[in-house]
Amino acid sequence: MSDNLSPINMQIGLFFGSFNPIHFGHLAIANYLVEFSELEQVWFVVSPHNPFKNKSHLLGEYHRLELVNRAIDDDQRFRASSIEFNLPKPSYTIDTITYLKEQYPMHDFRMIMGMDQLASFHKWKNSDELREQIGFQVYPRPGCDRHELLDTPEFELVEAPLMEISSSFIRHSIREGKNISYFLHPAVWKYISEMGFYS
Repeated sequence: MSDNLSPINMQIGLFFGSFNPIHFGHLAIANYLVEFSELEQVWFVVSPHNPFKNKSHLLGEYHRLELVNRAIDDDQRFRASSIEFNLPKPSYTIDTITYLKEQYPMHDFRMIMGMDQLASFHKWKNSDELREQIGFQVYPRPGCDRHELLDTPEFELVEAPLMEISSSFIRHSIREGKNISYFLHPAVWKYISEMGFYS
């Protein structure tokens, strides 16, 4: 399933993230976008190392990819992508977008991002070039006010449900011995429990 992509022209949402682990918040956002926007598929692009995050807290990249694959199962609206695993590290969005557009020129890509990421967007590598290459669909995040970037044509606010669940909450809860099975896809919870991840 991973990176087994259709040659047919499609509107694709790129959902970048560590997915450490993937949870129902991620899945609900992706589901909303393919049902209530022009996007036809969402690709979960698993980042091996986000330059803005502490790598020591990351589960191994192939385990996180496996969790995404288990979460989306055989839902044809979604894809798990390991595209960044073979690109230079740390992973920079501009490099991945450039590569994807070269490899799949038939697709119309848009990037999915949370409103909390807008304040630091100017710090991203080649952020101005990135704005020229791709459009953005921005979903609400708790405690985030409207940002000035949402008044530019590249950034579109989508009225997706507000999700307060986070991967850090999941990891902390597991370390505390809490049963948080209802926050995760059953196959994801099963794999995490069997492997003893985050405990």
